[in-house]
Amino acid sequence: MFLNETHLQVRDMARNFAESVIRPAAERLDREERFPTEIYEQMAGLGLFGIGVPETLGGPGFDTITYAVVMEELARGYSSVADQCGLVELICTLLVRHGTAEQKTLIADVLSMKKKVAYCITEPEAGTDVSGIRTTATPDGSGWTLNGGKIRIHNAPVADLGFVLARTDKEAGNRGMSIFIVDLHAKGVSRGPKEHKMGQRASQVGALTFTDVKLDAGSLLGEQGRGFHMMMSVLDKGRVGIAALATGITQAGLEAAVDYATQRKQFGKSISEFQGVQWLLADMAKDIEAARLLVLSAASKIDRGEDATKSCSIAKCFAGDMAVQRTSDAVQVFGGSGYIRGFEVERLYRDAKICQIYEGTNQIQRMIIARELLKKGARA
Repeated sequence: MFLNETHLQVRDMARNFAESVIRPAAERLDREERFPTEIYEQMAGLGLFGIGVPETLGGPGFDTITYAVVMEELARGYSSVADQCGLVELICTLLVRHGTAEQKTLIADVLSMKKKVAYCITEPEAGTDVSGIRTTATPDGSGWTLNGGKIRIHNAPVADLGFVLARTDKEAGNRGMSIFIVDLHAKGVSRGPKEHKMGQRASQVGALTFTDVKLDAGSLLGEQGRGFHMMMSVLDKGRVGIAALATGITQAGLEAAVDYATQRKQFGKSISEFQGVQWLLADMAKDIEAARLLVLSAASKIDRGEDATKSCSIAKCFAGDMAVQRTSDAVQVFGGSGYIRGFEVERLYRDAKICQIYEGTNQIQRMIIARELLKKGARA
């Protein structure tokens, strides 16, 4: 219904890579909390970054459905790796839509992983509430001076370029924010220590501090004062990506649970013969299928140019909640073994939790869904 021959070919390529390269390394990467440069270089060679970047700018030029399919397959291998794919897609989408000709030349280095990127929004007083941002960019005649700090920024410990949301007009609210492309090796930029996370541990996060960082006029991405709106414009695609990632995590959990249930014996027979275990597996399978269809439906709306906000929030909210519940069920199938570090389902359970939080918490998704219903009606 949703997947054509191209989608299937890309899916199979991503699946084979995840199975042969990513999944075997996942436990070790989780333990070491290491940025897997060697895996990302291979992904770059296969064209698994910047799925939607037009061919004229060096990308494969695929649609949002392809992006969702790739995100699910990579997450089946290890969601930290899929996270990097999602980050690159978001940054490249901003550059494609809003970058100058010179700024778009950065895309080649981002896709090849020669330049690692960070999307720098979150602050101590600005998480879900982006309006709380206090980082400022002040005109200084020849350009801008950047001051402030960001926390829990994906790739902060390793990134070369930061796409920083900052206030350029303190009195203009959401219309007073702009996005700047910042060299994170520049004078005045400092990095905090790498945070040690509950899950997705090879996806590194940390703090960034900007102290009188000098930016030239060409560092402004898009129009001054449009940063908040530019950021919001990529959220639908971002939420589809996270929903697909959550689905991939849970698919890996189901596969592990089915394999274990057929091998583990209790009371003289395989535990897969017990109805209680069968129902756990059945609930996992039906919810994964539902999440996958929600993801593909939302992605297809984006590709058709339709208003997809409600559908994307529904997909992200459902898939995130589903991932936490159903990876918990996978742990349950494993019993005590599922609670032990080193078993895949233990990691998958930890990895799933963030899917309810990032790219807008699931409480925010419910607010968006309700807002869209009340604004456009239940049939919209």
